[in-house]
Amino acid sequence: MRKPQRGYARQDRVKEQIMRELAELVRTGLKDPRAGFITINEVEVTRDYSHATVFYTVLDDSTRDITEEALEHAKGHLRSELAKRIKLFKTPELHFKYDESLERGMSISSLIDQVAAEKPVED
Repeated sequence: MRKPQRGYARQDRVKEQIMRELAELVRTGLKDPRAGFITINEVEVTRDYSHATVFYTVLDDSTRDITEEALEHAKGHLRSELAKRIKLFKTPELHFKYDESLERGMSISSLIDQVAAEKPVED
């Protein structure tokens, strides 16, 4: 029988801390003018903390590709700044991935609205 978990697991706490610190670093420490307004949505960390996948969105979809290049270019700087702020045995390698879940959700919502508008209400 499995023991119930008490509170957050360490991995959850680490990924939450990485997400907070990266959001702050992207907001204040990313000096690349190519980068648009970036929002960090989620961070997934491997069990050994060697890799972290950072899911992000941008405010203006036209800056999506340029922002991706800016994040890839600043990856090393962000990782070294993260290492100064979070004390881990090994600072994870950062992998940035655009989060399409919000766009997908809005698309599904608009499809549902279209179907609801087309169907007559039956009593």
